[in-house]
Amino acid sequence: MFKNIDKERVITGIALIAVVTIVALVDSHFLTWLFLGILFMIAFDEAMKLYGLSDKSLYFYAAALWLLALIYPNPDDLIFVALIVYISDMLYNSKINFKKIEPFAYPASSFLFLFALYVGFGIEALIWLVIVVALTDTAAYFVGRAIGKRQFSEISPKKTLEGVAGGVVVATLAGSLYGTSFVSLPLSIFISFVVSLSSIFGDLFESFLKRSAGVKDSGDILPGHGGVLDRVDGYMFAAILMVVLLRGLA
Repeated sequence: MFKNIDKERVITGIALIAVVTIVALVDSHFLTWLFLGILFMIAFDEAMKLYGLSDKSLYFYAAALWLLALIYPNPDDLIFVALIVYISDMLYNSKINFKKIEPFAYPASSFLFLFALYVGFGIEALIWLVIVVALTDTAAYFVGRAIGKRQFSEISPKKTLEGVAGGVVVATLAGSLYGTSFVSLPLSIFISFVVSLSSIFGDLFESFLKRSAGVKDSGDILPGHGGVLDRVDGYMFAAILMVVLLRGLA
């Protein structure tokens, strides 16, 4: 029954879990920033290729943005500063190409919100996010394999409506229990549901980018898994909504 298991994928998965666990246990502001920053710069590079961009100066802006995030109290605010500065630079030099903004809209903004979630609500909130997103993806896969019949979207033909529904239900239930350490049960259910659903569309958006670029994976840095964006796509929308909902409702 284990003949079809991709050993390379399993080993990489275990290594990733180990690294994430260490970061969570240490719970250091600098280490979390560094870990997310490494993922961010790799994901930014992958996004550049998916968007078909080659302007090396964008990496400077991305790195400067993340360095500022280390000391700024609301890291997610910096995306607006970065966009204003970069657009102003394009206007001043009469080199207008708004396509170059795309990697800042995605994935830069999402990583800033991921770090903002940690800064504002602690490692426990990041764990809540991981529980919801990971269970959404895992349960959607197994439920889809078991009873999935109707296609969810043409962009991601392997996803089924039944699988998505099952993933959202399982993740909402589990996330709701964990989330009660932050908010009331009704609010925990609501936040877990919205975050779970948004992770589906975060995954779908990355599938759209890969389909548009004509590639199977966003990269090959993670053996058996593809690129960083292939692993964090569900978090890209989910992190933003979790920060917004916790700030506005908690």
